[in-house]
Amino acid sequence: MSKPAIILSIPVLYKKLVSGNPKIMSYDERKYLRNLLKNYYANSEEQNPVFGRTVIDKLNIVDTILNEVGLGKAAVVSVLLQDLVECGDLKVDDIEKRFKTSVSGIITGISRVRELYEKSASLETENFRKLFLTFAEDVRVILIIIAEHLQIMRTLDSYDSESRINVARESSFLYAPLAHRMGLYVIKTELEDLSLKYTNREIFKDIAHKLNETKRSRDKYIYEFITPLKEKLKELGYKFEIKGRTKSIHSIYNKIKKQNTPFENIYDLFAIRIIFDVPIEKEKTACWQAYSLVADMYQPNPKRLRDWLSIPKSNGYESLHTTVLGPQGKWVEVQIRTVRMDEVAEKGLAAHWKYKGIKGESGMDEWLKNIREILENPELNAVDFMDEFKLNLYDKEVFVFTPNGDLHKLPKGATALDFAFSIHSNLGAKCVGAKVNGKNMSIRYVLNNGDQIEVLTSPTQKPNQSWLNIVTTSKAKSKIRQALKEIEFKDAEIGRETLVRRFKNWKIDLDDGRISKLAKKKGYKTVSDFYQAIASEKLDIHEVRDGYLDIEKREQNVEPVESRSAEAFTPDVINSDIPAKEDVLVIGKDLKHVEFKLAKCCNPIYGDDVFGFVSVTGGIKIHRTDCPNAPQMIQRFGYRIVKARWAGKSSGNQYPITLRIVGHDDIGIVTNITSLISKEKNISLRSISIDTNAGLFQGNLTIMVNDLKDLEGIIKKIELVRGVKNVSRS
Repeated sequence: MSKPAIILSIPVLYKKLVSGNPKIMSYDERKYLRNLLKNYYANSEEQNPVFGRTVIDKLNIVDTILNEVGLGKAAVVSVLLQDLVECGDLKVDDIEKRFKTSVSGIITGISRVRELYEKSASLETENFRKLFLTFAEDVRVILIIIAEHLQIMRTLDSYDSESRINVARESSFLYAPLAHRMGLYVIKTELEDLSLKYTNREIFKDIAHKLNETKRSRDKYIYEFITPLKEKLKELGYKFEIKGRTKSIHSIYNKIKKQNTPFENIYDLFAIRIIFDVPIEKEKTACWQAYSLVADMYQPNPKRLRDWLSIPKSNGYESLHTTVLGPQGKWVEVQIRTVRMDEVAEKGLAAHWKYKGIKGESGMDEWLKNIREILENPELNAVDFMDEFKLNLYDKEVFVFTPNGDLHKLPKGATALDFAFSIHSNLGAKCVGAKVNGKNMSIRYVLNNGDQIEVLTSPTQKPNQSWLNIVTTSKAKSKIRQALKEIEFKDAEIGRETLVRRFKNWKIDLDDGRISKLAKKKGYKTVSDFYQAIASEKLDIHEVRDGYLDIEKREQNVEPVESRSAEAFTPDVINSDIPAKEDVLVIGKDLKHVEFKLAKCCNPIYGDDVFGFVSVTGGIKIHRTDCPNAPQMIQRFGYRIVKARWAGKSSGNQYPITLRIVGHDDIGIVTNITSLISKEKNISLRSISIDTNAGLFQGNLTIMVNDLKDLEGIIKKIELVRGVKNVSRS
């Protein structure tokens, strides 16, 4: 779009934007804002805002912020005037005076996020700590960034293929879980679907196609289920809406994976939603009355009742879910809620600001507090940091009580030790067990809903390494690691003081260099570990003395280095170039000579589209982009994915590849295939296994090839052999 067209579009889009939200600003404020935007973009480049977005994109982002997220004036003004502040045309103080709202925190937060993205188009793991620190400053920054990312995902077709994959992966492992944690279920679902569309297009298309094919029968079934229920609900006398909602493609894909079953065997492809429009004081009554009617008409599954009316989720979600046996013996999920609850479910935390005084934001405050505690732990490495952060995103809750009756929420699977740390760090550090419902239990006890917990302590108790395997919450893990570091430091200090005192008695001068050599010789990774061993008496002090004196003696008796002329000197040559005969794999940002292994699950070869996966041991495994495990790795461990590509030449190395061949059991088919392979210059046959049944031939051939080009060539030739129906790579 040309610049004049953009300038003309601004008032049109802006009018559309504010027409649906007339109360958000006064007429003078709207007019002032519109003129600011027109003047700024008339004198600036076409592409200016966050992530290289145009002003049109930015207005669309604001539309999402208003209508899908539910934020107000401060967020809208911050997003639209961000560029003017950054270029110095406008001051934050002037904005706050003009619009009578605080925007400094939001503008600063967005600027920090932009800086991180400018350093790296795809966020690298170490940048996440800074990113989350920015998020934790003002909750609205998270909501704005989610809205901006959603706009990017909706226009991802306009990006190059590499950027599409990177952004889609970020969507899967960061932004969709963030949206879920903020209660933005509609946005979370769209982000997950769009991520799947770009990371696994074939699966996305297949499920979408099958959903479309079954739409007519699904609509018919929903109508049969709803019609008699609607008549009964009318008798309650409340205003209501009842509808069927098809589950998301990503949700269906997860069910297919989890249940290890084809699409055709997934029956709960939709849910029925009943939404009452009633005053706040009648909400619970209406919902439970509706549940009673549904349970009378259709047999409920008692194990599938989910009551988020009595105790809402920590992100504010309220609803009543039940699964009933509908017509034709099919299980159907029914969700019962009110208009207010439905808006909270769609707009999450932001909807609470609309309904002030109802169900406060303490759960979200607690979550952000946990994030800050993780950020404050400098000992946590990048991989651990992401794992700890995700614990806070994917929490399934359990509700327990203190002896005084105070309610506490913890993730499902949390232990008595987790509970102790959730009360106070010192209580957790001294915990020796718990009294659960009047019975003594160990620190390993896994909490159940409704438990009443009293923490038992001992002044001599202190954390140990095994505690990290007992707790599940990020707060407890963080505090235990911190305590272990403090204990190690104290032990190391005691060990050093002991050694210094004994050496002084023996009239031996302690040299840190010799101590370092001795620690290494004894097999300790650090001098600190060495001193700890002395403190705990795992290492005999006399043995340390003898070893130290031995090193001192050898240093004093070392022969002088023989002098050599410069002419006779031959330096050690380090060849930085990999010979042409070897494959070169470039990992990350043009890094070569990085040690890697080829994954056995997909057996990549030279020429395949590949990516690297950083294992927990620090090594890198190379997978094909179409590896069957790739979608799960990207979704669960996206932060461990690194770019990789082949370079150089492939001659010199060969890769084992297994081909599965299916065909008619014709005479000579095996001979023809093996003869064909033997004639190939760069391909050799390693093994072959044949199975025939009812005239059908099935064979697995393991061949050695140089690269993808050779492999594709031999597959085409085998497909031409008489009787062969299909050749596929295992």
